[in-house]
Amino acid sequence: MTNSTIDLNEATLKSYVEAIRPNDLEIRQKLDFGYSYDGQIALLFTIRPDWRNPEKIQNSEFAKIRYYKTQRIWKLYWMRATGKWELYEPSPQSTHLEKLLDIVKEDKHHCFHG
Repeated sequence: MTNSTIDLNEATLKSYVEAIRPNDLEIRQKLDFGYSYDGQIALLFTIRPDWRNPEKIQNSEFAKIRYYKTQRIWKLYWMRATGKWELYEPSPQSTHLEKLLDIVKEDKHHCFHG
């Protein structure tokens, strides 16, 4: 028997990504959303065909949420045009992952979805 534990943070991420994914399967072939999570860092990204080679699929990261265990806090980062991550202001941290995902979804300053 395998030991399977439920990671509430991963469940929260999965639920968030499922909520923002296009419903239409044809649209998902052109634009979709995904995430990766290793227990400390969550990356949100778009999934779409490369414009130069539509057979090649590319992932473009747009948000990073990192957990700092010593502080027991999550911090939100956004990807600058230079390809470097920058701490999101004015609400860059929370004790709850879901609050930061709400900030990404709202995208008040157009840092995540343009």
